Amino acid sequence: MDILIVNPPHPAIGSRIPKEQLPPLGLLCVGGSLLDAGHDVKLLDAELEPLSHDEIVNQVVTHRPQILMIGHSGSTSAHPIVVELTRRFRKELPNLIIIYGGVFPTYHFNDILTQEPQIDIIIRGEGEATAPKLIAAIESGNDLKNVKGIAFRRQNQIVETPPAPMIQDLDAYRVGWELIDHQRYSYYGGKRAVVMQFSRGCPHLCNYCGQRGFWARWRHRNPQKFAQEIAWLHRTHGVELFNLADENPTVNKAIWRELCEAIIAENINITIIGSTRADDIVRDADILHLYRQAGVERFLLGMENTDEATLKKIRKGGATKTDREAIRLLRQHGILSLATWVTDFEDVTDRDFIRSLRQLLLYDPDQIMTLYVTPHRWTGYYRLASQRRVIQLDRRKWDYKHQVLETINMAPWRIFLWVKFIELVLQGRPKALWRSLFQPDRAARHGMNWFSRMGWRVLLHEWKNFWFHDHRVKNGLTLEQFWGASQDHQEIPLDIRAKQEVN
Repeated sequence: MDILIVNPPHPAIGSRIPKEQLPPLGLLCVGGSLLDAGHDVKLLDAELEPLSHDEIVNQVVTHRPQILMIGHSGSTSAHPIVVELTRRFRKELPNLIIIYGGVFPTYHFNDILTQEPQIDIIIRGEGEATAPKLIAAIESGNDLKNVKGIAFRRQNQIVETPPAPMIQDLDAYRVGWELIDHQRYSYYGGKRAVVMQFSRGCPHLCNYCGQRGFWARWRHRNPQKFAQEIAWLHRTHGVELFNLADENPTVNKAIWRELCEAIIAENINITIIGSTRADDIVRDADILHLYRQAGVERFLLGMENTDEATLKKIRKGGATKTDREAIRLLRQHGILSLATWVTDFEDVTDRDFIRSLRQLLLYDPDQIMTLYVTPHRWTGYYRLASQRRVIQLDRRKWDYKHQVLETINMAPWRIFLWVKFIELVLQGRPKALWRSLFQPDRAARHGMNWFSRMGWRVLLHEWKNFWFHDHRVKNGLTLEQFWGASQDHQEIPLDIRAKQEVN
């Protein structure tokens, strides 16, 4: 069948900086399995440039596919854009079959199918195995109820099929790299770049995480095959930068070491960036030299907060002492640390910001990323925050970079000023400036310079939007009234639910 996969444009500043764009890995994974099933598949990546909505609609109408599939990695904040585009697609092409996938539609399928008649089918959970089965059922006219892992309408009723089994062998499905022109994607200061996943899932129980149930338990690819794919992308397509999309690639020390050694054996000069946990870095103190030899130049450490009580509340399972030691060890091995720090908890005060600033200075991270708490309806934290009032009604801004919930003690403008002040102090202190301009490690200096340039662009963008474009409300709806009742019962990993259906 003729299938067009659409990656819609996202309004976030990170999606709109030229030459700092990454290919949509999730859509490429689905595309790869559809290509191998014999279908004619094309990708329209509207984030490149980015395309206007009119341009997207014109290209879809010109292509006239039989099936259109759409999704975005920024799933929640991209949903309003998906809604607008699919309504226009349906108006222009009444017979087009529209399939929607991603984390947000996986859990909000009932609302979407009730409110958006132009969306025909939703793929829930991992799409590589489900998509070819779904397309085969459509092509042959078979009953969609026999396809696991989807939701659709039938006679004005919403049908939810049993969850699809979790993909056990991640190497059984390939990424459809031929769907993109690698020359159009670069990141980290102009390096030709891709996103890859060595592993999926996470064994930790952070109650605010919107990914744990979607990806289910932790699995990994074959280290040798993954290293060979990296080497092939580097030698064939000139890819220099590999951004690991894993929630936690270093879960298993032996497996991660095997991967590092396999990449080293390929004898290629590449850069790897990604995310991990501070306790894994401390655990791996004796093999961090292998991280660096394999090409790891920066790891994001999800610290979330510097307050032990808050860490306990959100079930992070970390400790401030471990966080500090992880940063020290990474620096010792020439690897940059990007610390994420989340604020906007309900009872935050000036004193909390002062304490956080002091703690962050003690941590001494190379880079800092500040985020605002953004609860997802299917997580445990949503239930805890369900009676907080919503101040941001524009769902496109539910992206961790905008304040969305009311706080008891502080106005939004005061929180914003504190957050920007902390960013400026952390990135403008003498240590950070020296690391950006004068440190001898060329790779680390490049990474610091790039982050500083990006940081100023983002700062100016966020400053302008906060004061002139972002519209907040007072005495808004509660979180539960705004999004609906908690769905944390659905946060149970989908593979476990699939087994429950069988039993």
